[in-house]
Amino acid sequence: MFESIILGIVQGLTEFIPVSSTAHLILFPWFFNWGEQFNTLTFDVALHAGTLLALILCFWKDWLNLITKNHKMLGFIILATLPAGIAGFLLNDLVEESLRSPYIISISLVVIGIFMLISEKMVHNRKTDEIKLSDVILIGISQAFALIPGVSRSGITISTGIFLGIERSDSAKFSFLLSTPIIAGAVLLHTKKIITGNIAYDPQIFLIGFTASAITGFIAIKFLLSFFKKHPMNIFAYYRFILAAVIIVGLWLKD
Repeated sequence: MFESIILGIVQGLTEFIPVSSTAHLILFPWFFNWGEQFNTLTFDVALHAGTLLALILCFWKDWLNLITKNHKMLGFIILATLPAGIAGFLLNDLVEESLRSPYIISISLVVIGIFMLISEKMVHNRKTDEIKLSDVILIGISQAFALIPGVSRSGITISTGIFLGIERSDSAKFSFLLSTPIIAGAVLLHTKKIITGNIAYDPQIFLIGFTASAITGFIAIKFLLSFFKKHPMNIFAYYRFILAAVIIVGLWLKD
């Protein structure tokens, strides 16, 4: 129960803070030798469902507006979702079986951390806050790379938006809206696998993880939308470098 609460909090925070939730969900059980029920994709489903609820609670008015009025932006979000959706459908098994390695995570943390710093160095906010079709395509393609553990969906999409000249807080909001259908799709896909695969799980542990993830995810979204209005992403990039170093040391000690 304690571990499920901790991982729920970790998921809620790191799904939106650009430091990679997948990396942390893999690393925490690995570092502390927690039971296998916490180092599985089935438990990840409960945690991602919690962050999906947080997104809905934060942006339900925006989604209502998109569905009823702003059809152009709704189309942009659907278009930007396609690259990650297609990549996830085709490469999901490869990611699950081959890419959940601490070595890959540490490399991804460093590479995207550098990209975040470069995007902040090249800030050149456009005079208009309107997102263009070319922006949508590039941000959508960048989101597909978030399948790799350690990349961070929010990290790469927000940085890409900033790199393209979109104001930081607007880029963050678009990133969070964009993550909603992707997370929903992932939850549905893995839920189907759990049901059809007859995989055993503890409902109480899942419910606790889901609740903790939803609450902390809601807080993280509200915090970041305010934070990015005044502050750059640099601190999160530096955290990624430190975490990568900790992983390397951990690998060395475990050997």
